[in-house]
Amino acid sequence: MSSPSLRPTDAVPAPAPPRRSRAKILLPVLAGGAAIVAGVVWYLGRGKESTDDAFVEAHVANVAARIPGQVIAVRAKDNQQVNAGDILVELDDRDAKVRIDTGQADLESAQANLAAAETQLALTEKTADANLRQARGGVVQATASAGASKAMVDQVRADVIAAESRQRLAQLELQRAEALLAETAISQADYDARKAAYDQAVAAVEQARARAASAKVGIDNAEGTVMTAQGRLDAAQAGPEQVAAARAAVGVARARVAQAQAALEQAQLNLSYTTVRAPLRGAVSRRTVEPGQTVDPARPLMAVTALDDVWVVANFKEDQVADIRAGEPVKIKIDTYGGESYDGHVESLAAGSGARFSLLPPDNATGNFTKVVQRIPVLIRFDKLPEGRVLRPGMSASVTVTVK
Repeated sequence: MSSPSLRPTDAVPAPAPPRRSRAKILLPVLAGGAAIVAGVVWYLGRGKESTDDAFVEAHVANVAARIPGQVIAVRAKDNQQVNAGDILVELDDRDAKVRIDTGQADLESAQANLAAAETQLALTEKTADANLRQARGGVVQATASAGASKAMVDQVRADVIAAESRQRLAQLELQRAEALLAETAISQADYDARKAAYDQAVAAVEQARARAASAKVGIDNAEGTVMTAQGRLDAAQAGPEQVAAARAAVGVARARVAQAQAALEQAQLNLSYTTVRAPLRGAVSRRTVEPGQTVDPARPLMAVTALDDVWVVANFKEDQVADIRAGEPVKIKIDTYGGESYDGHVESLAAGSGARFSLLPPDNATGNFTKVVQRIPVLIRFDKLPEGRVLRPGMSASVTVTVK
């Protein structure tokens, strides 16, 4: 018996070839593309440091009054462009003008006192020597007068003794004449002559004694005159001290003149301070002052922002600033203007991180330490400010520094 023949449809099919997994194909492709992109990024970014933590900065001057006062006019509006020296606010100046008048009067009075003190000094210098010579001469004259008075006293005392002696002689002759008259040995005329001689002798004694008393008084007066002259000499010998005192008075008067001059200048400054002017060219912002308001130096009235002197502060991570140096070129993009690129250069790096100069700097010695990458501010200047573009403080920017 023959076996049945096999039909083509009954043949066993051959096994299909295995299919490759899509993942095994895509993964190498993606890895290669990523490597290429990374290589391109590394190549393009080599020697460059970038950050988008950057912003535009400018000078912002807070304007305040120099003296207290009441506002009578406000000349500036918010966002108004002003030039340096433009009037922003006017204060009531009547009190300042009164102080100027008072200061002028005080200055004139001080100058008059100085002129009087200088005149007194010149007079003292001229009369000091003359007074000294005159006082010395007065002492010599008084001493001589006292000596003469003493000599006169001695002479008068001798005159008294002589007068008393003549009196005694006249008395004896009168007694003899009385005895002879009783015996009628002499005439009455002789007796009267002797009586008159005796009376004259008595009067001469009294006169001599009076002269002696007067001479004694003269001695007392002469001694007083000597003491007075000596006092004048002592006073005249104080002439240098008087000159020094007069010079000191001149110095005090000059100091008062300088003080009055300074007070007047301060009053004039205060008058100028009643006009508050713009310290720089820029735009007015944050105006808080109104007419009629009382202001003081402790409270700002407005701020003026200098828009023609701007720069960029970029906060780089601390591991980016190792190769950043002053003068290196920078590409600056301002977000406000669609990322337009401007040329600049590094001017300087800050002396510390931003956190170190914050209001509350971190203290890493507390025990709860978490390391955080710090940011170092880098000041970047524009090589040329963009034309037709106004850069305002606070605008966001992105910067790329080409390091060497």
